[in-house]
Amino acid sequence: MIGMMSKQERVKLFKQVFSPIKGERILILTDMPHDDIFDNASWIERREMANDWFQTLKEMGKDTGFSVETYSFPATGTNNKQISDETKNIVRKYNLVIAMTEYSATSSLAPIRLEKNLSFRCASMPGVERRMEDTSLRSDYSLVKKYSLALEKILDTVVGAEIDFSNGDHLFLDLRNRKPLADLGDCTKPGHTINLPSGETCIVPYEASEDEKERYGTSKTKGILPVRYADDLIRYHIKDNKIVTVESNSNTAQDIKKFFQENKCRRNIAELGIGCNPNAVVTGNVLEDEKVPGLHIAYGMSSHIGGKIDCDMHQDICYPMEAPIQAISLIVIHKNGERTELINKNGLRFDVLQRIQIR
Repeated sequence: MIGMMSKQERVKLFKQVFSPIKGERILILTDMPHDDIFDNASWIERREMANDWFQTLKEMGKDTGFSVETYSFPATGTNNKQISDETKNIVRKYNLVIAMTEYSATSSLAPIRLEKNLSFRCASMPGVERRMEDTSLRSDYSLVKKYSLALEKILDTVVGAEIDFSNGDHLFLDLRNRKPLADLGDCTKPGHTINLPSGETCIVPYEASEDEKERYGTSKTKGILPVRYADDLIRYHIKDNKIVTVESNSNTAQDIKKFFQENKCRRNIAELGIGCNPNAVVTGNVLEDEKVPGLHIAYGMSSHIGGKIDCDMHQDICYPMEAPIQAISLIVIHKNGERTELINKNGLRFDVLQRIQIR
C-alpha cells in the first residue's frame, strides 16, 4: 500500500517519538461523523490508519508491558472547538493520548497536561493522512528536534518580524512579551504536547490584552496578509494585531466577512510559525503544510500556545515556497536591534539554524 510504513518502521517511530514504558496506559483517540458532519474518504482512511497504529502498539505493549486502548467521540465539526467534558474525563485516565482526528482537539488536550496529579502527554494529529508515513513521519526526528530548538533559541530574543510575500504585500508582527514554543517531535515525558507530524516553532504576537495594554501600549502589528482561496486572492488588512478589513469582491470574501462578524476573536492574529521538517510536503493539508520549511500565520485562538486570546477556532495559513503565495522574506528583529534573516527567496535558512549551538 502506498505510503504505508512497515511494522518495523512504525516501531522505530513510536520508540523515538513516544518511548512508551512498562505500566503506561495509551489511548488512540478518534472522532466520528454524525448528523450533518459527514464522513469522507480521508476520514475513513484515517480511522483505518488509527487501527494499524493500535495493532502495532498493542504488539509492542506485549513485550514492553504497557497497554493500549481506543476511544471514539462525536466530531466537533470545527478545529479546536472544545471536546466534551465526558471525553476529557476519559483521556485523563491515560498516560499517552494519540489523537488521530478529523478536527483538531489540540486546544482541549494541551491544558490537561498541566493538571496536577496527572502523568499525561499527548500527540495531536488532526487531518493526518496515511501518505504522511512516506513523507514527514519518515523524517529523522533527532534532526527535526535540533532545527526546532534552534528556531526557539532565535525567537526567544525577538521583538518583531518583517515579512514580505510573493504578491508584493508586507506584514509587520509585534512579538514583544511572548515566548516561543517548539514542536520537537518529542512526546516522551509527562507534560509534553506535540503535533505529529512535528517540526515547527511558533510564537504568539503581542495582542495588547487588557491586562498588558496599560504597561506596554497597543500592538504594533500591521500590514496585509494575503490568502489564496482557489482562484480568489483575499487580502486581510491588519492593524493592532487584528484583521480590520477583508479586501475582495468575490463571493468567498463575503462568506469570510460574515465569518469574522460572527465572533470578533476570530480576527486576532494568533501565531507566527516556522516549519522545519525536511521531509514535509505541501498538499493543502495544514497539519503537514505548516511543517514544511517556511512560514505560516494563524488567526483566532492563541491561549493554547502561550497567548492571551480564547476563541472558538484557530486557523493556519501556510506560505512555504511550494504554496500559491510564498513568504519570500522573514527577518526577525532582536531586543538589541540586531536582525536575523530566517527566510529568503530560496526558503528557510537551514544554514542559520545549523550554526546555533543547542545544549
